[in-house]
Amino acid sequence: MSTHTYKKFEDIDSGALPDKMTVFQDCLSTFNASPVDAKKSRVLIARLLRLLYNGETFPTQEATTLFFSISKLFQHRDSSLRQIVYLAIKELASISDDVLMVTSSIMKDVQNGDIIYKPNAIRTLARVIDGSTVHATDRLMTNAIVDKHPSVSSAALVASYHLLPIAKDVVKRWTNEVQEAALAIKNFPNTGENYVNDSLISQYHAIGLLYSLRNHDKIALRKIIQQFSKSLRNPLAVCQLIRYVNEILVSDNSLISAFFPLLQDWLTDRNHSINLEAIKVIVSLPVTNEQFNAAVVRLQFLLGSPKVVSRFAAVRILNRISLKNPEKIVAVNAELESLISDPNRSITTYAITTLLKTGSSENIERLIKVVSKFINEISDEFKIIIIDAVKTLSLKFPTNYQSMLQFLVEMLNDEGGFEFKNAIVEALFDLIHFVPESRDLALENLCEFIEDCEYTELLVRILNILGNEGPKTSNPTLYIRHIYNRVVLENSIIRSAAVIALTKFALIDDASINKSIKILLQRIVTDIDDEVRDRAIISLKFLENLDSNKAEVLELAKPEYVYDLSALEHKLTTYLSGETSNFVTPFDIQIVPKYSEGEFRAIELQAKTSKLENVTKEKPTHNNHQNKAEPKSTLEASQTNELSKQQYLQELASIPEFESYGPVLHTSSIVELTEKETEFIVDSIKHIFKEHVVLQFNIENTLEDVLLELVSVISQPESESFAEEFILSIDKLAPNGKGTVYVSFTRPDEVETTTFTNTLSFTSKECDSKTLEPLDDQGFEDEYQIEELSLSPGDFLIPSMVGNFDHIFDELATESIGTLAVDSDSIQDIVDQIIANLSLHPLEGKLVINDSSHLLKLFGKSINNERVAIIVKFVKSSKNGITLKAHVKSDHEQLAELVLEGIA
Repeated sequence: MSTHTYKKFEDIDSGALPDKMTVFQDCLSTFNASPVDAKKSRVLIARLLRLLYNGETFPTQEATTLFFSISKLFQHRDSSLRQIVYLAIKELASISDDVLMVTSSIMKDVQNGDIIYKPNAIRTLARVIDGSTVHATDRLMTNAIVDKHPSVSSAALVASYHLLPIAKDVVKRWTNEVQEAALAIKNFPNTGENYVNDSLISQYHAIGLLYSLRNHDKIALRKIIQQFSKSLRNPLAVCQLIRYVNEILVSDNSLISAFFPLLQDWLTDRNHSINLEAIKVIVSLPVTNEQFNAAVVRLQFLLGSPKVVSRFAAVRILNRISLKNPEKIVAVNAELESLISDPNRSITTYAITTLLKTGSSENIERLIKVVSKFINEISDEFKIIIIDAVKTLSLKFPTNYQSMLQFLVEMLNDEGGFEFKNAIVEALFDLIHFVPESRDLALENLCEFIEDCEYTELLVRILNILGNEGPKTSNPTLYIRHIYNRVVLENSIIRSAAVIALTKFALIDDASINKSIKILLQRIVTDIDDEVRDRAIISLKFLENLDSNKAEVLELAKPEYVYDLSALEHKLTTYLSGETSNFVTPFDIQIVPKYSEGEFRAIELQAKTSKLENVTKEKPTHNNHQNKAEPKSTLEASQTNELSKQQYLQELASIPEFESYGPVLHTSSIVELTEKETEFIVDSIKHIFKEHVVLQFNIENTLEDVLLELVSVISQPESESFAEEFILSIDKLAPNGKGTVYVSFTRPDEVETTTFTNTLSFTSKECDSKTLEPLDDQGFEDEYQIEELSLSPGDFLIPSMVGNFDHIFDELATESIGTLAVDSDSIQDIVDQIIANLSLHPLEGKLVINDSSHLLKLFGKSINNERVAIIVKFVKSSKNGITLKAHVKSDHEQLAELVLEGIA
């Protein structure tokens, strides 16, 4: 059917969807006509598919009518019509009834159909049959899997994959045929055309199906790799096999030496996609320096490839390596510099950012000049990546700040969107904070920028930093003039921020500046905006009392702590919507978490670092066949965990029994107490109060025809210092329902750990799966043992930031020291585990660079406000493995000993 003929039947406005009812009626009349018009039927099915692909659907009765009308087209032998019929049947099968009626017609095409539509028939058959009829297709599917034509074989393999959820036992019987398909060399028959497809794609599908059948068995997975490592010719299949190797090595690092010869062979393969997949595996594992260098040498070769995609993939992997181990890729700097002039700007951007991370203080200025030449030719998205790299370099080499500051200022004055300008302003803020020598020059350039800035948010932030840092400079009056210009020229939001910034200059011990600020504020008192006027009046009142009550004024103007704004918003919303909305009870600001300036900056910096790492890090794709959700990034997982904590705390606050407990001092992460495949899924959260511990058990009943009543958890602590007060149980837990049990204990004043043994107790009743009404009023009492729950030192600790760790560490009075041999092959794994278990802030050594030795520094406070500082030294040797020495110091002797036990 030609495109010209097809257009006659299409709507004039190709962008609009056809009317659903019109398509429905036209389909019924055309498909039931005799004889069948194949050309018109194809067009109508195309319109129907367009509706379905755009999210439209039909009620079950109408879908069933359409389904059987389309099935009447089987009487026509037109091959192209038969192909599109199978597409329609596959889409309608999920919303229609009695679809099994067409099974026999489809099976005839699978057995004796034309090769043009036989693969379509096989794929559709897998969507139509169910677990009760899959046995009838056994012979057809096995014959199709080993068919000589690769399109038939691939269709059968993919269909088998889709049959796994409903008939895994049946598909397992086809394992021998699948192995035969993976080893067979099946080329498309030569039709006399110049191009012959010899991709051997059936190997890729066969390997994926074998993995799905055996991924639960690590030994069987190793056999698959050994069997097919030399026989596969399809690059996609080989790449998939490399991912399976990675899965094995991630779970067991001791097998790296056994599998590395295989990875070495793949490194030298002539296909670049195979090289890149092997390289990604090697650089992500704790390999030796020699093995790592082998991957870097191959990356060096790929950087000179004439293929754009190979160069891009290679430089992207190098960019990812530079985040953690920049010293390991210094050898490729010459090749990276040659890519600066690459016609592909994406490659150029990655090359520049990688060079900036691996650069030294000697070549910084040359790199900055090179970046300046081409940065205006790329999009804002890539500009932001380069700005972040320049910022990192400026913090790494603070003595060379002038050239980098000049570069940032030039970029700030160029055209660009909000995200681009915001990235530059963030970089300048960090430069001011971490490189004090750059403060005056950076602030002066920010003053120039706000004269023409069109973004209110950026203006407010810049005014804030001018107010904080301007009074510390040698010429503060320069900034006062620029700030006051904003009061005259800008909107009310910016004017409000300018008032506060001006007020901070009045705190300088300079009578003339103080007098000038008061004069300026008195002019602002007549402002037309209420908030601007109120801020000016309040500021004048503070300044009048500056001499008599300077400490209070300084605390208000320059607060030592900042509040968690999201928590503050949540608490205020709860206060206004709850029983206290009559304002009889005042709002308690003490329940809102607050951070010092150092802690707040550390939280922001950690979030930025995690975001940058996760943007650059590639997502793992161990099994492209499986329809699984992509794993969340570390930052997203952390945000989800925090949101869950806020939700749990909100639910806890609404329970009357806990009102007298006071604020929650610490809430743990979620601890799983059962496997996901068990009858009852239970996880727990530990809430620590001043005098109590509340254990929250989230329970899910996965049984479909069993109702649970009087569901509770019997939790028994090993320590006698914890006494149970009460249990809040669940009255009824429906099939597939979820509920929460709370168990409250009194706890001692001092930090003390213990272990709780837990038993799920309930009354079980069989019920109707539809009405959920119990079939038996009596039921029977039952218990279900779940995992123990430990109250660890980390449950009493809160991460905290400190400016001078060494000074605080020397200042702390009590200490506890211990040495421990660890059964692990990776220092990074141990570091991550210690940070997670102790819930302390890593000030230094979060990322392991040297695999033979490492130093980790942690700091935090207990819920009783007792400081804890830890230095952990790691040493790795081939003889003794990994040994760590932990030096814990605290304000409290017992706390230091408990934390040391937590490390062990």
